[in-house]
Amino acid sequence: MSIRQIAAAAALVAFAGAAQATDLSKIRYMAANCANCHGTDGKAVGAGALSIAGWERGRFIETMTAYKNGTRAATLMHQISKGYSDEQIAQLADYFAAQKK
Repeated sequence: MSIRQIAAAAALVAFAGAAQATDLSKIRYMAANCANCHGTDGKAVGAGALSIAGWERGRFIETMTAYKNGTRAATLMHQISKGYSDEQIAQLADYFAAQKK
């Protein structure tokens, strides 16, 4: 490999790493919106709040989709869920599934 090829490969790796970090920061930003009711990283504190940390991915997606479609009763979640795309819901599902209960 030439020095140019090595430099180009290094730049590509750095760019890919930065893109992943940006995606993770965006997901954390979205998850922070959930903290108002569900606690930091989905760990609710106190009575009346539902912890979503450690939820299985499928359960999270199914629940959010039901809120979004209006097939699950809610006071606020049907409005909140409509603000997320299916891709964003899947990203949040992955994020909360990775959190310890």
